[in-house]
Amino acid sequence: MSEQTPEQRQEEYLNVIDQLLKCPNGQEPEILDAHLNLIDENFINTMVQVAAGFAHHNNHDAAKFLIHVARELAKQLGLYPEQPTTTVASEA
Repeated sequence: MSEQTPEQRQEEYLNVIDQLLKCPNGQEPEILDAHLNLIDENFINTMVQVAAGFAHHNNHDAAKFLIHVARELAKQLGLYPEQPTTTVASEA
């Protein structure tokens, strides 16, 4: 298989994001599983950029959805620090 250019990879990221936005609720894991080769820090950054664009154009539902998925993927990849909940509860 030949190496992808950054532009080709970006196009694939956007294609997967489009599929996520259009799929029926609950099918997101299937789409992500089918594209595991694309799930990386750059994919998450692209999701956040697309979400920011949606928020800027008042499509807040799509923005929230993408941020949620990006956050979950970032946690799975170890890129998003888990927030300690036990210490907050004990300090209250």
